[in-house]
Amino acid sequence: MRTIQGVGVSAGIAIGTVRVLAAVDYAVERRLIDDPQAEMDRFRAARDTAVAQLKQLRDNVAAEFGENKAELFDAHRLMLQDPDYAECVEGLIAQDKVNAEFAVKSAAEQFAAMFAAMDSSTMQARAADVKDVSRRVMNVLQGKRDSTAQDGSVQGDAVQNGIVQNGIAQNGESHIIFAEDLAPSDTAQLDRAKVLGLVTAKGSANSHTAILARTMGLPAITGIGDAFDPADDGHVAVIDGASGAVFVDPDEATLTEYRRRKAEAEEHLSLLRKLKGKPTETKSGQRVHLYANISRPSDAAAVLANDAEGIGLFRSEFLYLEREDWPTEEFQFDAYGQVAQEMGDRPVIIRTLDIGADKQVDYFNLGHEDNPALGYRAIRICLTRPEIFKVQLRALLRASAYGNIAIMLPMITSVQEVRDAKRILEEAKSELRGERIDFNESIQIGVMIETPASVIMADELAAEVDFFSIGTNDLTQYTLACDRQNPSLERFADPHSPAVLRMIQMTIEAAHRHGIWCGICGELGADLSLTDTFLRLGIDELSVSPTSVLPLRNVIRNH
Repeated sequence: MRTIQGVGVSAGIAIGTVRVLAAVDYAVERRLIDDPQAEMDRFRAARDTAVAQLKQLRDNVAAEFGENKAELFDAHRLMLQDPDYAECVEGLIAQDKVNAEFAVKSAAEQFAAMFAAMDSSTMQARAADVKDVSRRVMNVLQGKRDSTAQDGSVQGDAVQNGIVQNGIAQNGESHIIFAEDLAPSDTAQLDRAKVLGLVTAKGSANSHTAILARTMGLPAITGIGDAFDPADDGHVAVIDGASGAVFVDPDEATLTEYRRRKAEAEEHLSLLRKLKGKPTETKSGQRVHLYANISRPSDAAAVLANDAEGIGLFRSEFLYLEREDWPTEEFQFDAYGQVAQEMGDRPVIIRTLDIGADKQVDYFNLGHEDNPALGYRAIRICLTRPEIFKVQLRALLRASAYGNIAIMLPMITSVQEVRDAKRILEEAKSELRGERIDFNESIQIGVMIETPASVIMADELAAEVDFFSIGTNDLTQYTLACDRQNPSLERFADPHSPAVLRMIQMTIEAAHRHGIWCGICGELGADLSLTDTFLRLGIDELSVSPTSVLPLRNVIRNH
């Protein structure tokens, strides 16, 4: 057995025979031409044909996966129709008197290098997109028909072995595809009935290829680098799209374990098929919004895969915890924007920085505290170090132009804290207006209810914000005066305590008195023994781990 570690970009387990797609040679001969104008006309005609092909591909993707997933190919068409792109190609033809194929390849390399040099990982991933659309133009210029041709013919570089919508030419078996790289248009044309999963040497979680794999429900792993070996063709492999692990020629123990995991996943998938798209409401018609909690942008894939209605808690502190220095505004904007775009119209509630207590970051230099749970943490850091807070707020506001983002403030104990935070938010808004940067002017603001003080002040807090979300982990800790990090107190830290449940009830009632919604984003939200209680109390939203969404929806629908 050979074990390879890559980057998991689309969750799921695949077990099957490997089919290696050989690297495509995009070498283009450089030829000197006598008639630049004729060559420009060739380029323009090829570009128009490529645009028409992308329109067909876009319509195919929209029909199968929805309009929001098809927007990628609208972006590809815009790339081809960009005046700067055309000017670069035609300039090379006119100045160097070279053939259109070579000019297109050179322009693609220039634009790809420009994208790759940008700080934003999302923009870096666009380097693959510009190469993809340029290759399409080169194929047209070279007389190669695309697999989206009206006659249904399967031709072109990326569809070796016929692994496209027309199936696998050789024997009709399904395979795990190994390749050096796959372009987005290649991935969109894969026949899901013939492809079990994808493994590539290159690529990233931000690439459109990875996003498409998640949309298609294909386990996918990128970044295996030099471990990619064409000799693996025909061998059995197991891939785990969540962990990024690849096992070539797996031993019996590994096969048995992953068959068990796959069976569990298929049982979950059966529940998904039964409940996907169904409203989360009781038999009596009581509606509950069912969201999911995430810690990283890559977790959004699991939210969509489990059919959550949105993200109720994006723990933004993980962008700080996983770095050795301050995350820049651009880095944060990239992360928040990626999630917002991937979620489309679904809400994305992002909790502002919640560092401190059990979440320590060296470069914050917070110093030792005898009781950090009651110390310098979360909103207290943000309000006393506004230069840190404003960087995050600016990034959140900028990202709000790309999706349905809301901001949630943690560890609130007073109305003044909310007002101070809103003042800094208004300063950030004013700066962005001055810089003519778009954002959602009416972005919603909420607070986490996780201290007894916030429960007691809930009526006053409700007048300041758009929603409440109850953090039951800390609310239990502070209500019962039990350190949740101390294992010896486990028997005393009972989240089912009547005191905790009464705190939750008081919060919901205060929210409803003031016309705002109230949810739960702590672990209790997924506790099926309390679902009946939460429904009786009138909870509006529950946000749980992605894998808890469907079991919880099932319980609510049968209530």
